[in-house]
Amino acid sequence: MEKRNELLLRALEAVLLPLTRLCVAQGLAYDRAEEALKQAFVDAAREAKRAAGGVGARDVSQVATATGLSRREVARLSAAPDVNAAAKPSAVNQLYLRWSTAKKLRDETGQPRAMPRNGKAPSFEALAQSITRHVHPRSLLDEMLRLGMARLSEDGLTVHLEPDRYVPEKDDAQMFGFLGANVGDHLAAASANVIHRDRRHFEQAIFADELSEPTAAAIREIAAQQWQRVLAEVVPELERRVAEDQAAGRSGTHRARLGLFTFNEPENDHEAKP
Repeated sequence: MEKRNELLLRALEAVLLPLTRLCVAQGLAYDRAEEALKQAFVDAAREAKRAAGGVGARDVSQVATATGLSRREVARLSAAPDVNAAAKPSAVNQLYLRWSTAKKLRDETGQPRAMPRNGKAPSFEALAQSITRHVHPRSLLDEMLRLGMARLSEDGLTVHLEPDRYVPEKDDAQMFGFLGANVGDHLAAASANVIHRDRRHFEQAIFADELSEPTAAAIREIAAQQWQRVLAEVVPELERRVAEDQAAGRSGTHRARLGLFTFNEPENDHEAKP
């Protein structure tokens, strides 16, 4: 057991270092990060307890025993609001994704076509209304323009999609939201595979070293090209399956995330510790 804990601590250090870099860069003090870690321990212990069929009579004591926190701390943290609920993609991001992947919205070169701002399909107004009727198309357009995800023609009558802007760099809320959702689900998949000693979630990566700087930099472009293929094939298939679920009256009880990432750095920046 101790050997496994040592291995886990090494993995934990590798996971925490990038997060603490982000905290330091953003000026988030240790005490606030510590509070978030305590909350996560309490939530995880209670989740494990529910999975084991536990009841709530001795909940605080059992969670305190499982986490090493005091009963007072567990009680205090248990009163905190749940911030772990998965957020659905915003209407703006759904619209951008639909526009960039739908075959009927591509031009003769295979790129997302520019569309009239208003009018019957194909138009931006019609596309926006196909995503949601709760937000006015003008509001969605204004938000896409603000985030740099789209641009207007000089006369303001045509909307152009800006490629490679699905991650809105100008919006901190969205950027941090993507960070938590994407990395959180990736880590959840890898952790579940280890906990259950199986491969219930697909979680693979390719690793290469002794690369030149130009070759390492080229990997990002390779991944970007592959991602466009994934989007073009997977998104329509998912939409087809969702439509089938709705037509068949099947309840929507699950969520899923499929991602791709690249990372490179000089090998001597972070030498392995003994």
